[in-house]
Amino acid sequence: MENHMTFPPFCGTLLRNTQKMTLAEGPPAARQEERTAFMKEFKGSSSYVVSSDLLRIVNVSIALQKPLLIKGEPGTGKTMLAQAISEALGKKLIIWNIKSTTKAQDGLYVYDTVQRLYDSQFGGEGVDDIGKYIKLGKLGEAFSSDEQVILLIDEIDKADLEFPNDLLWELDKMEFYIPETKQTITAKERPIVIITSNAEKELPDAFLRRCIFHYIAFPDQDMMRDIVHAHYPDIEDHLLDLAMRGFYQVRDLPTVAKKPSTSELLDWLQALRLGGVDPKKIESELPYAGILLKKTEDLTAVKNAKNRPKNGYRW
Repeated sequence: MENHMTFPPFCGTLLRNTQKMTLAEGPPAARQEERTAFMKEFKGSSSYVVSSDLLRIVNVSIALQKPLLIKGEPGTGKTMLAQAISEALGKKLIIWNIKSTTKAQDGLYVYDTVQRLYDSQFGGEGVDDIGKYIKLGKLGEAFSSDEQVILLIDEIDKADLEFPNDLLWELDKMEFYIPETKQTITAKERPIVIITSNAEKELPDAFLRRCIFHYIAFPDQDMMRDIVHAHYPDIEDHLLDLAMRGFYQVRDLPTVAKKPSTSELLDWLQALRLGGVDPKKIESELPYAGILLKKTEDLTAVKNAKNRPKNGYRW
């Protein structure tokens, strides 16, 4: 279900109030720099179609300086959101791709004890300098950046259940301690943190309390048309009309387990165009069905689907 929370348009009031609280102290140069940072609002980008609700919630999370947790089924543009924010605000994007084996420590730093042992055995220089063997992870890179960056923690639900809890302090206080060098790494500029989840597993309540949440619902047909036109501005209307009807019919079939996503629709449209497929064929068959459907049982379900009078298709 969609996030129905209502916020002031463009979050202008919230941004101004946050600005007043933050800029109360400090030298004029610092205040001016901070004022410029806060005045930047995300207004979408040419390549990413964003709903008004999502636009507001992004700007709210930036103003409140809290991580934005984005959920939604695969292919709804969760990862691309961080890229769009980076492009629109002109800030560097740092991506931390989470895997099932990823640990919170990996994002902070890695101490290369093996290399240090090798250097000590074979006469390498600077062995006593432990800092030489400390390599910052993605979170460490974001904290160490002289300029504010966008930090994307992608697919956090792939990690084990303790992973989010292990990042509570770091995301809350924006610092972490390296005991090997007795050094505390504190964020020079607080990064804009975007966290994505495919909802494969529930996240801990303590972690959720520290985030602002938004669910990206699957686009309706009007919004999907806008998305397609953002990628293929010169697409033929007749092809798009028939392809969209066929695409949503496939998604509506209750026997299809893995519903095709937005990215698969875009790939399918490109294949139809490159293959010179007559759009009318979509009404009687499903050309290049393997682009939309990735499971044998789903392909079978579509082939066995009976004629649907409201669309007039038979596959």
